[in-house]
Amino acid sequence: MSETVQTENKMGVMPVKKLIVTMSLPMMISMLVQALYNIVDSIFVSQINENALTAVTLAFPMQMLVISFGGGTGVGINALLSKALGEKRFNRADKAANTGIFLTAIHYVGFLMLGLFAAGPFIRTQTTVPEIIAYGTSYLSIVLVLSFGAFTQMLFERLLQSTGKTFQSMITQITGAVINIILDPILIFGLFGMPKLGVSGAAYATVFGQMTAGILAIIFNIRINKEIHFSPKLIFHPDKWTMGRIYAVGVPSILMMSIGSVMTYLMNRILIVFSTTATAVFGVYFKLQSFFFMPVFGLNNGLIPVLAYNYGAKKKERIQEALRFSIMLAFCIMVVGMTVFLLIPDRLLDLFSASDAMKGIGIPALRTIAIHFPIAGISIALGSTFQAFSKSIYALVISVSRQLVVLIPAAYLLSLTGMLNLVWWAFPIAEVVSLMLSIYFYSRIKKGILEKL
Repeated sequence: MSETVQTENKMGVMPVKKLIVTMSLPMMISMLVQALYNIVDSIFVSQINENALTAVTLAFPMQMLVISFGGGTGVGINALLSKALGEKRFNRADKAANTGIFLTAIHYVGFLMLGLFAAGPFIRTQTTVPEIIAYGTSYLSIVLVLSFGAFTQMLFERLLQSTGKTFQSMITQITGAVINIILDPILIFGLFGMPKLGVSGAAYATVFGQMTAGILAIIFNIRINKEIHFSPKLIFHPDKWTMGRIYAVGVPSILMMSIGSVMTYLMNRILIVFSTTATAVFGVYFKLQSFFFMPVFGLNNGLIPVLAYNYGAKKKERIQEALRFSIMLAFCIMVVGMTVFLLIPDRLLDLFSASDAMKGIGIPALRTIAIHFPIAGISIALGSTFQAFSKSIYALVISVSRQLVVLIPAAYLLSLTGMLNLVWWAFPIAEVVSLMLSIYFYSRIKKGILEKL
């Protein structure tokens, strides 16, 4: 069959608002479940003691690095594959998918080595408390050594998203998260005759959920994703041009996500000078904010292939309508998040068995940081254009500026006052800078790409 006789993908013909909802809603639901899992995971860990919660917080930057490599490479695959489908270049789409499998395997080997040799030293750079070191090393070693489940899940879910099959992607994410939530109390506290593994049980629950989701995503791709064809020959003999195009978009995305890992690590270092409780509060904030940020990222993940497809098909009006609608949705979601953080921070902290000391730090922290949520929603939605149009370098510049050039220096300088409550203002300050840069770079894309379609 000739490549050109395949029917038009829904991303090029469905009404835009309906398309965005159809593409993004499953991703937003699955991201909500992921956020719920993150919160529940920490709730169970906090029931061991505050040091256990702090240990998981200190391990989090390295976990983010796994997500950075898996997710960033997925962005590169997603952009190349969706654009190839829009241009009706189906052989190129197949090469993108198969080359992605090869690259993912290489990345896993690197993190396997980190899990075997670097987990303990990494935790010790952040604390000298023996119990926190023991908890953190155990948790991080398991998560990294068995990270092949996370890499598999991220890759094959991205392939589903690239061809518009976001419902199946949602099913895989929900399945993995639900298994994780179910296994958490069983493995942490030794229920139903299982051994009581403590913090290690939380790590095993995490990787078992990821493995299950990864297997399910592979099955969906083989059985349902007819626009992609897998070939051992293409996997083990990756196309160099395709690899270069994936990394042209993927490396800036990897670096952009990795900056979040560096930022979290440095914030841990700044906050632990005040107390381990301050670090635990930061960890709790990260879990709680994901309940609102993750749906916006789900919207972003659903939007990127729509923009990339219509860019390949040269349909400017559809691109502009999709972006306007998505910015409005992202802003509304984040306004809800800000309102929740402002009104009931004490109840949010109660979820994590917060002591009075932890509430004393956490309540002003949550209220201060939440001010930047609506601004962040707009920035995230605008950022989808950078990835969809292979301008991820713009997103990288914004991320570096926000998190390393502004946020960390601001947090450090504010920490020198000796007043912890002032440190949290670094987040709104950084987000204002991020929005200004996002608007500037989008204006360049509009002038240089959109207006010429």
